Amino acid sequence: MSVVEETYDVVVVGAGHAGCEAALACARLGLKTIIFTVSMDSVALMPCNPNIGGSSKGHLVRELDALGGQMGINIDKTFLQSKMLNKSKGPAVHSLRAQADKLQYSVEMKKTLQAQENLTLRQAEVSEIMVEDGKIVGAKTFSGGTYHCKAVVLCTGTYLKARCLYGDVIEYTGPNGLKAANTLSASLEKNGIELRRFKTGTPARIDGSTIDYSKMEEQFGDERIVPFSFTTDPDSIQKKQVSCYLTYTNEKTHEIIRKNLDRSPMYSGVIEGTGPRYCPSIEDKVVKFAEKERHQLFVEPEGLSTNEMYISGMSSSMPEDVQYEMYHTVPGLEHATIVRNAYAIEYDCIDANQLYATLEFKKVKGLFAGGQFNGSSGYEEAAAQGLVAGFNAALEVLGREQVVLDRSESYIGVLIDDLVTKESHEPYRMMTSRAEYRLLLRQDNADLRLSKIGHAIGLISDERYDWVCKKEELIEKEIARVKEKNIGSNKKVNDLLKSLDSIPVTNGVKFCDLIRRPELSYDLLAPIDEERPDLPEEVREQVNINIKYEGYITRQIKQVEHFKKIESKKIPAGIDYDDVPSLPVKHRTGIQNFGSISCGHFCFVGIFGTGKVSKIIV
Repeated sequence: MSVVEETYDVVVVGAGHAGCEAALACARLGLKTIIFTVSMDSVALMPCNPNIGGSSKGHLVRELDALGGQMGINIDKTFLQSKMLNKSKGPAVHSLRAQADKLQYSVEMKKTLQAQENLTLRQAEVSEIMVEDGKIVGAKTFSGGTYHCKAVVLCTGTYLKARCLYGDVIEYTGPNGLKAANTLSASLEKNGIELRRFKTGTPARIDGSTIDYSKMEEQFGDERIVPFSFTTDPDSIQKKQVSCYLTYTNEKTHEIIRKNLDRSPMYSGVIEGTGPRYCPSIEDKVVKFAEKERHQLFVEPEGLSTNEMYISGMSSSMPEDVQYEMYHTVPGLEHATIVRNAYAIEYDCIDANQLYATLEFKKVKGLFAGGQFNGSSGYEEAAAQGLVAGFNAALEVLGREQVVLDRSESYIGVLIDDLVTKESHEPYRMMTSRAEYRLLLRQDNADLRLSKIGHAIGLISDERYDWVCKKEELIEKEIARVKEKNIGSNKKVNDLLKSLDSIPVTNGVKFCDLIRRPELSYDLLAPIDEERPDLPEEVREQVNINIKYEGYITRQIKQVEHFKKIESKKIPAGIDYDDVPSLPVKHRTGIQNFGSISCGHFCFVGIFGTGKVSKIIV
């Protein structure tokens, strides 16, 4: 019987956030690429909360954009509301978050994929990877099609042998009732890939016309919208935003949950997979935080073309009748109608210790992986990994050196380093606290940190990179000017300082010292700075931050320099780890297999048989 047989450079399995970035990266680097999805309706789907960014996740999107990714561009076109989080704190933890139009985000990404040269988007289930002599040679679909290739990128998300559960109901589907991918797992295991079960969940979607918003606190977006992509003109995205709303659970809600815990598959033992600690279900919140009288819930729109509202903070796997009962206890939801039930979803994924830091499998050359398949959670974490897996797959096919992002230069580096070197027993979530050099890894300077890498790979154009270099030059020149400028004590100066609730000066002072005052900034001092050049907002922002936090930034740069010196040291191939007194006995077993051990603090690096550099953290 004849079957379809085609040849590509790269096959990407899955068209979620990771798959889209992987496929676009490969195609943009000139490789003939095909991306498979189990459903055209699942392209860049947001089966959980339709938002992009948030604490630390906003950093990932900015970095992804600086490397040549698509997510930031796409959300700038399709957001409903945008907010900069943590503005009351320092710039290291400022994080952009945008509520997306769920349908339009998917539509826009699908248009981008289909318009991309060298890229084919196809609906089919990949059932088998083809491996010869430990190297990828192709992939097969469930229909029997054979696709010869030089690299495969697995971005299967939550679809592998997926099942959705609520109460006694078990549906063998992927998220939102879409088709699961049930055949690929066996092929992966046959080729030595070890799988495990993780789970995640989502809240019910509520008919917005049945919600009483007057009982909730209205949440507005920022007055001045900041784009995610460095290529987006800020003036082009200033628009009227859609409101979100804040409400809370109460003791009656908690009582209903406690009374029905035995009916939750998470507590009855039906669910086998491990869920994300930092995104717990409402059942977990009630059990683990029994002392709390209420939990906050954000009621957020799913899009302009639907009246569905997402109840953020109330994911659940309770039975349908219990869901109605508990949602109806929430102020504003007393008469709410459920459009889609809350559910938990289990799926196959891997322990990312099986990957190099390039996201290539150690056991199969040419096989890469990204996204939730690697044991992470979140759209942003997925997209970041997808981009790295994609461009490294392309670089391997092109015979070029693969790229490893350092944890001292990016949040993406922290994310991947944590995944491939540390033991993770739950879906991994990025947090600012995981980045030890977070003052240097701010979201505002992602282009300055990473555009050079994106340009070297081939994903950032010469024109865009030239502007980044010019921007860096303008920043350095202005910082030098500000440090040399003296401000005398006069009426104009002191009147401005008084108007800004700052102490007047009695003697001459360096202009940079005024900027360092907490209540002042580079822009606020413009009226007393006659020689100030006309600079773009993004340049002025960097001047202000670098002046204000100069001492802390200098100290962290020295820490990075020390880190890099240690990281370059190699462990002798024949070292006896039993002779290392500071290495705990329980972590010595398996070092040769896993390449690294993670217990908290960086110690030294080495090469373990494979020729790949890895860290040991003890």
